[in-house]
Amino acid sequence: MKDLLRQYLPYLTGYKRQFFFAILGMIAVAVGTAGTAQLIKPVLDDVFINKDKEMLFLMPFFLVGVFALKGLGRYIQTYYTSYIGQDVVRKLRDQLVSHLTYLDMEFFRKTHSGEILSRVTNDIARIQMVVANIIPDLIRETLTILALTGYVIYQNPKLAFYFLVIMPLAVFPLSRLAKKMRKYSKLSQESTADMTTRLNEIFSNIEVIKSNSSQIYEEQRFKKDNQSVFRFLMKQVKTNALTSPLMETLGSVAIGIVIYIGGKEVIDGHMTVGSFFAFATALFMLYDPVKRLSSLYNKAQDAITANRRMQELLDTKPEIISGENELLESIDTITLENVSLQYDDIPALKHITLKAQKGESIALVGDSGAGKSSLVNLLVRFYDPTSGKIFINGKENKDFTLTSLHKKIAYVTQRIYIFNDSIAANVAYGEAIDEARVIKALKKAHAMEFIDLLDDGIHTLLSESGDNLSGGQRQRIALARALYKNPDILILDEATSALDNKSEALIQQALHELKPEMITFTVAHRLSTIEDADTILVFQKGEIICRGSHQTLLQECPTYQKLSGSL
Repeated sequence: MKDLLRQYLPYLTGYKRQFFFAILGMIAVAVGTAGTAQLIKPVLDDVFINKDKEMLFLMPFFLVGVFALKGLGRYIQTYYTSYIGQDVVRKLRDQLVSHLTYLDMEFFRKTHSGEILSRVTNDIARIQMVVANIIPDLIRETLTILALTGYVIYQNPKLAFYFLVIMPLAVFPLSRLAKKMRKYSKLSQESTADMTTRLNEIFSNIEVIKSNSSQIYEEQRFKKDNQSVFRFLMKQVKTNALTSPLMETLGSVAIGIVIYIGGKEVIDGHMTVGSFFAFATALFMLYDPVKRLSSLYNKAQDAITANRRMQELLDTKPEIISGENELLESIDTITLENVSLQYDDIPALKHITLKAQKGESIALVGDSGAGKSSLVNLLVRFYDPTSGKIFINGKENKDFTLTSLHKKIAYVTQRIYIFNDSIAANVAYGEAIDEARVIKALKKAHAMEFIDLLDDGIHTLLSESGDNLSGGQRQRIALARALYKNPDILILDEATSALDNKSEALIQQALHELKPEMITFTVAHRLSTIEDADTILVFQKGEIICRGSHQTLLQECPTYQKLSGSL
């Protein structure tokens, strides 16, 4: 708890004005609460016992004033603490999402998207409770306790002693409950992450589920995860619910002692009836913030666990570090010197040596898992070589900033990514929309033939994943996005697989016209896309076993001969 407060209290320094008003509101609540207890004394002593008519007239005004002060203070405190809390959480969420986008592809390969989604949503929501509710409530209840404690000591130090001695005895059982809360909170958040992961899988693979009529199977798997969430949440509720009975039992012991001793004080004439009831009222009022404070402590355990999980993500640092030099000149050559790559000690590429120049087209072929995509990952610098080096224009690629490097490389992946935005925004993704350039890129990708038929043309809004387009149309949008960049290196990973023969032929013609302006790498699964390549690289178990033109390989490479029969 101490570490959590130490971490998030500094955030409040950025909101000095809001925090100042929030503290004023808290003070008003504390003073109003203590003032309510103080009014009991004149009501009993002056009005009911001494029958003071002037006090009877004034008392309703005092009462309204005290409650108005308390209500206004609570309103001010609630508004400004909520403002601070919501804004801090907004910044935390921005920070976390920004941090995640800069992490290595290796992180996303190992971490399920549902797990990441759970941490960005569920865990942040639990932390939000700390900043927006727990810290402000902690400050308010502490101020209220201090005001009421000061009042009861002022009224009768002897009676206050009995209450103030017994209440600290609650610390030990409360600490035990807090320890349990931390344990169940961690299990609850982990099970919630598992459930979110399961949901993500269901909705991402809904076509597979429906085509296999496996709804019952998925329902059973989801029920299991959902039941785990329910079980651990109920354990949290059970543990947290013990706090109130514990505090009530200890509070009743303290109040019982106070009533007994206070009653003797009144009978013996050492205390007036009004003073005793004012003291007792303050004591009863003191019980509520103490109970709320102990409840807040338990709730904070949930946020402590969520905060640790979030910090794990923030402490994860990328290993692919951006260089310091901007890549401003055109890429004329890219060279791989004895490059090897491993994924978790599993070899993916072995001793690859390759040089490509502007105007060359290079095709990568081989069985699944042979190393083609691994080579592409190195070119885009999703990964760095385990050994060996990659040079661009004679300089190591690590020397260049990732942003300037990626501006020169266009990558059309096997999976087509479409954003929930207009066609123009999808084509110009990450850059300002130049409609003339957008249309030019779409024409090169032979996409305008269907876009011209749409009511809003290039401003047509695409649904999530581009589900309102056919597979071939999505592929042409993705290709247009690559061409919009005017890249120096174009990487096509089965980029025309969803196109009909006519469309593919037209796009191959467009790419042939653009060939002198760039270096083209094509991961091929169809013979028609590679037979005109300048160089074809044949991969097998992470190595290049053959290289040459289509005709040369047909004559000299048995592996290529087998592949060409299946391409």
